[in-house]
Amino acid sequence: MASSPGFTEHATTSAVSESFNDSNTNSSNRFALISLTSLFFMWGFITCLNDILIPYLKGMFSLNYTQAMLIQFCFFSAYFIVSIPAGAIVGKIGYKTGIVSGLGVASVGCLLFIPAANAEVYGLFLFALFVLASGITLLQVSANPYVSALGPSKTASSRLTMTQAFNSLGTTVAPFFGSWLLFKGAEHMDVIDSSAVQTPYIILAGALILLAFIFTRLNLPDLGKSENVQLSPLKALKFSHLKLGAIGIFVYVGAEVAIGSFLVSFLADPKIAGMNEATASHYIAYYWGGAMVGRFIGALVMQKVAANKVLYINGISSIILVSVAILSEGALAMWAILAVGLFNSIMFPTIFSLAINKLGDATSHGAGVLCLAIVGGAIVPLLQGVLADMIGLQEAFILPILCYLFIVYYGVKGFKPVLSEGDNNA
Repeated sequence: MASSPGFTEHATTSAVSESFNDSNTNSSNRFALISLTSLFFMWGFITCLNDILIPYLKGMFSLNYTQAMLIQFCFFSAYFIVSIPAGAIVGKIGYKTGIVSGLGVASVGCLLFIPAANAEVYGLFLFALFVLASGITLLQVSANPYVSALGPSKTASSRLTMTQAFNSLGTTVAPFFGSWLLFKGAEHMDVIDSSAVQTPYIILAGALILLAFIFTRLNLPDLGKSENVQLSPLKALKFSHLKLGAIGIFVYVGAEVAIGSFLVSFLADPKIAGMNEATASHYIAYYWGGAMVGRFIGALVMQKVAANKVLYINGISSIILVSVAILSEGALAMWAILAVGLFNSIMFPTIFSLAINKLGDATSHGAGVLCLAIVGGAIVPLLQGVLADMIGLQEAFILPILCYLFIVYYGVKGFKPVLSEGDNNA
């Protein structure tokens, strides 16, 4: 999934950024940014690894599609449950300590895969994923504004774009790593070694603990603390374009995650490619790699073309491609669904920026609302799983089409900054 911004206090971040930049610490800033990019890579990597975990656990526990989608439900529901408390916690302890805490929680979630695999209990895997995602949520809330603070405010967007690119790199690399470790030696899912799932998450736990140790030793500025932490998303809900933008984030994350979650099963379908799961897992990299390429292309295009136009054009393109994947078979259907990643690329940051446009002092509260909307990654894949069990896997992709239809509407009309009816005097 495209990465998501955490809660940001723009005015405060800008002020501390300028004062920090005035002290002669450019070299330490550069090292800090390099360290922070590793965080963006890690949570992109971990999030995409779910796409490999789904067919693995589906085969291991003989799950139907609905049950398998509980993996994404438990993972992305953490964003909804943990985001606001995480914002309050970070306001008390600061960005650096928030990052270390997030890494610690995420590593615990990874290590919980050991008893889950030993016991072979699906519920324990789901609990481990929720703990892991809670740590990542805390990381998101801490790292995004920290990147903005480490340098002049006028170049904050370029720094965030650079770090987001490393997030996309993580989602591109993860399928190869996960497929190699989970499916090695297993040509089909009738050969399952429950202990194999432990290895990638033990490696990840070690990497996260190492990063946590590094960040405790780094001499970084103590930013992000606030004496008066007030996170009230309701303050921003008087703006209709913010509310519609939250729905846009909900359906976008939902559609992107749902497509990624079903890719292995879709490509394994004899009517599409008839691949075994190990081979199909490699092709997920094309989907997420397309998002990485599209992000760079989109950044250039939007210097000349209005962001809302790029958004609805990409939405229309996605609808066409998913429709082709539903109505055709073989290589055409396969490459059509993989190509959707290219057009997903700019949707999250574009919807996000349009939704918080002209919110004034409600901007940070609007960001909170949009973070909560990431829970679409929990709900939409689960609904698509229900549809797949009811009407078939290929036909169930009608749900992402409905999601993209709303995104087209938002790009055409819903993005326009307007107070909700009855709030004109607010």
